Amino acid sequence: MISIYQALAELEANGSRGALCTIISSQGSTPRHEGSKMLVYEDGSIIGSVGGGELENRVIKEALNALETNQTIRQSYAMVNPQEGDPGVCGGSMEIYIEPLGAKPELLVVGAGHVGKAVAHLAKWLGFRVAISDDRVEFCNKTAIPEGDEFYPVAFQELPTVKSITSSTYIVVTTRGSAVDVPGLPPLLRTKAAYIGVIGSKRRWLTTQKALFEQGISESELARVLSPIGLELNAETPEEIAVSIMAEIIMLRNGGNGKRMTL
Repeated sequence: MISIYQALAELEANGSRGALCTIISSQGSTPRHEGSKMLVYEDGSIIGSVGGGELENRVIKEALNALETNQTIRQSYAMVNPQEGDPGVCGGSMEIYIEPLGAKPELLVVGAGHVGKAVAHLAKWLGFRVAISDDRVEFCNKTAIPEGDEFYPVAFQELPTVKSITSSTYIVVTTRGSAVDVPGLPPLLRTKAAYIGVIGSKRRWLTTQKALFEQGISESELARVLSPIGLELNAETPEEIAVSIMAEIIMLRNGGNGKRMTL
């Protein structure tokens, strides 16, 4: 059995996600005391303990919620009267701090042409974990894009079957056109991706939208897609377009508004 500290180190090394639950205060009789820790993985499995029983079940649920929302949680528990909803009868109380860990924000670039390559390069420099997908094997490898951490040389529509897409995943679609996007986008709309952006002109997106509507994709589903993508910089080169795209992602991730700092 590895220690919780070994597990935390492995979590970071593997780029995995988990929530660290720590008892930050306890009063009276409680099954565990201040400093006790439990690590909850995305599948609900655990290492360590904050007390077992119904208390621990509730903390696991809160930890999974923290992973879903990527927000820390402070939760107090009284352990006096189960008839009033308390998770135990020990007589004490405790407060637990739940912190989602791991999972650098991930950029998934679909389409490894000139712009996709520039976006991958910039995203890596900005601290994102970078995954690349393209059905052309010669474009989708470490030699072609050294900044990539993961490579998925598969058809666009097959991507969610081989790649885990979470609420920390930002997807930038820089494919060859609507003919690729129309079959590829519907599976992405069923994922938890934080961002789905499709490169191209307004006309290209209108063409793609029309074809997706004809497939039965709803307007509310398509509202998840941003297209054209990026902030308006009058960008022309692949590198300038990459700056525009990543600026939009950073703005949305951090709650910015895209306005100039000085007016």
